[in-house]
Amino acid sequence: MISDNLERPGPSNAKSSPRCQLSNVSLMQTVISSSTGAICTSLLMTPMDVVKIRIQQQAKPITKGECFLYNNGLMEHFCTACAEPKKNLPCEWYQRPSHFTGTFDAFIKIARNEGVRSLWSGLSPTLVMAVPSTVFYFSVYDFLHSHLKEYCVKRAEWVAPMVAGAFARTIAGTVVSPLEMIRTKMQSEMMSYKDVGSAIRTSVLTYGWRGFYLGWAPTLWRDVPFSAIYWACVETFRKRLIVWRGRTETNFGISATAAAASGIVAALCTAPFDVVKTQRQVSLGKVITTGTKPRSTSTMSVMQDLVSNRGFTALWAGSVPRIAKIAPACAIMLGSYDFWKLYFAHRNSLKD
Repeated sequence: MISDNLERPGPSNAKSSPRCQLSNVSLMQTVISSSTGAICTSLLMTPMDVVKIRIQQQAKPITKGECFLYNNGLMEHFCTACAEPKKNLPCEWYQRPSHFTGTFDAFIKIARNEGVRSLWSGLSPTLVMAVPSTVFYFSVYDFLHSHLKEYCVKRAEWVAPMVAGAFARTIAGTVVSPLEMIRTKMQSEMMSYKDVGSAIRTSVLTYGWRGFYLGWAPTLWRDVPFSAIYWACVETFRKRLIVWRGRTETNFGISATAAAASGIVAALCTAPFDVVKTQRQVSLGKVITTGTKPRSTSTMSVMQDLVSNRGFTALWAGSVPRIAKIAPACAIMLGSYDFWKLYFAHRNSLKD
């Protein structure tokens, strides 16, 4: 991800470091780097979403069979309220009785009354999907970017990361979409892994193969532009920060700062698509879990309804809380990823 042309000579007081070729980083080292970043992001960001869900549950209880969104800092996942909470199923963590007066109060009371581990409720099942998806996404981006940048002239260096980011997200989203649909169905019905084959056959008979991609289009409408803008900004901001700091390569702070700033820019640019996706997700979750026929609503028609009913500003509703989640998540993920890739690159260069 960090191209060799980042190692531009700085001022005389620049911190020196041995020249390392990131092309020497092996696939396994790339997987380790992205996995570490993904796990760190989830561990640090999940408590915020757990607290948010618990506070929302207190204000408006989630009824059985109703869907809600769970965000572990890497991906959004459908979760369905348990039909029989008395069975002490893993998905009932959000239904624990409580009374919170605010976010900070919720953090304190959950940790004190239920144990610190409760702040990471529901994390394990989502990591099974989120970590491999993140590893695949970053690996595809690195591969595409390293090949595309050779064909981009100096004046259009942003084209390579933009195209690589868009294609990487499209490929990753296409691969993950059917797996996430199956996971949602399994969680909603508490199915065993032995029932997965039967669920797949039933879904194919009911919806056809397109049934695995019910949420694919609205997701890509948001995530592909976000990824394209994000990576174009990351590569640009990171290079300028390296020069400004008088360094020859990036570090955790530089990558984290570039990622946070890029996440904010991308989030603002793609906010309308996020609003539309949120509008459609809960109803889509009911389609997945209940087996009802999906109602056909295009992205543009949802946007038109929002503007006509609530005004143009409705397309940017919720931008502040979204940015509050995206900026730190991007910073932790890319900062950790680049840190470990540089570590492996330096270690490999010493062996050569």
